[in-house]
Amino acid sequence: MDPTLPEQQVLEGELEDLLRFNETLMRENELFESHLQRTVPSFVPDDDDGTRGGRKKSVTIKKTQHLLLTTEQKYDIAVQEMEEVRDEIERTKSNSEKLLDSLRASMEECDVRIAEIKKDAYEFKRDIVTGAENFRTGKTIAEKAVRYMEEKLRAKGAMAEKLRLKNMTLKSQIQKMEGQLQQKEDMGEVLHVIDFDQLKIENQQYLEKIEERNNELLRLKLTTGNTVQVLNTLKHKLNTLTSESEWLKRETTQRKDALAKIGEEITRVEQEKEQAARTERKLRRETESDSKMPQVLDYVQQKAEMYELERQAASWTRKVEIAEMEAKRYKRLAAQQAIAS
Repeated sequence: MDPTLPEQQVLEGELEDLLRFNETLMRENELFESHLQRTVPSFVPDDDDGTRGGRKKSVTIKKTQHLLLTTEQKYDIAVQEMEEVRDEIERTKSNSEKLLDSLRASMEECDVRIAEIKKDAYEFKRDIVTGAENFRTGKTIAEKAVRYMEEKLRAKGAMAEKLRLKNMTLKSQIQKMEGQLQQKEDMGEVLHVIDFDQLKIENQQYLEKIEERNNELLRLKLTTGNTVQVLNTLKHKLNTLTSESEWLKRETTQRKDALAKIGEEITRVEQEKEQAARTERKLRRETESDSKMPQVLDYVQQKAEMYELERQAASWTRKVEIAEMEAKRYKRLAAQQAIAS
């Protein structure tokens, strides 16, 4: 066994410990540099070497000045950096929420604009492409198209006038609020910190209400989507039931026609039956009036006896032929035996 192996393993373990300790020191240095750069930016040199050069110089400064941080100082620095990172996370989250609100508002505006464009396209197709088409020539009637455009322009003008009046109203309200604020400033009524806190609280309440309205609007959109899906399903079922109802109507009409034909057939059969009954009664009366003529049943019975006798005669004839054939065969056999003997 090589005696150098345990010593080599010990050195490798010491090397791993030194590497872990060096990595810990590097992380602490990065944390301290970020803290110094945030608190005392002039202390950290800003050169072209980047972070690594700054780390080397800061370490050199610490070595030359023989400065060592205590555990409490390290803890305070770590807590400050953690709070700074938490504040940065909160700021990033707030900015992200604002960006999401802006994007959500833009998406809602796009949805509204898309719905309006689809509605305008549908109305244009309904009123101009299909409704204003001449049946004889197949071309669009110019008067209807011009009238449609004029109506749309008037509607857009009315909407623009309505928005202009609303804008003027908002401007007057802004001017009124600015006048009130200027009046308060002239009178020396300066807003205190508590007023700003009150405004901040009201603003937060309004933001919460806006968020509730947005959530409610989103819920209504989802409900509308589900309602549209259910409506489409019900429309499909209605079309299926309508087709089935039409088929049942046709089937009912065919069954009624067949029933009418069967009724006519029944009436005709009853008439034939009644006629046959009258014929039978007439024949019976004639048969009863002429008693010398043979009865029909006697004729049928005699005919049946004749058929039976003919069958028996044919059977006995067949038996006689078979017996004659057997007798001839016995004679041939007897003759053959006699010749053979």
